Amino acid sequence: QVQLVESGGDSVQAGGSLKLSCVFYGYEFSSDCMGWFRQAPGKEREEVALFHRDRSITYADSVKGRFTISKDNAKNTLYLEMNNLKPEATAMYYCAASSRDWTCSLQRGTSQYYYWGQGTQVTVSS
Repeated sequence: QVQLVESGGDSVQAGGSLKLSCVFYGYEFSSDCMGWFRQAPGKEREEVALFHRDRSITYADSVKGRFTISKDNAKNTLYLEMNNLKPEATAMYYCAASSRDWTCSLQRGTSQYYYWGQGTQVTVSS
């Protein structure tokens, strides 16, 4: 049984930093899609940072230059380092892996990915 467990969410002031972790259980890291997503109250879930099948990385425009996605295959862990946080980053953050089809983007919404974590809350105050 595959399980993704996020941690690292917290309440911080604007300009602060956080590092989120997502540990994968029962899932072997591969070249499949995996990444971080977030959902603010009343909004749709959106992509934040993705590892694509060709090992390239993409970021949402709103986080470029401030967020960094990385992974440690030996620890089966995915990370998201977030610097210079802004209040608009306030959301529940989710990790996900294994896209159902050719794309890593949320073309199908949350059903795009087979596996999701339970989420970790990030709150940024001004």
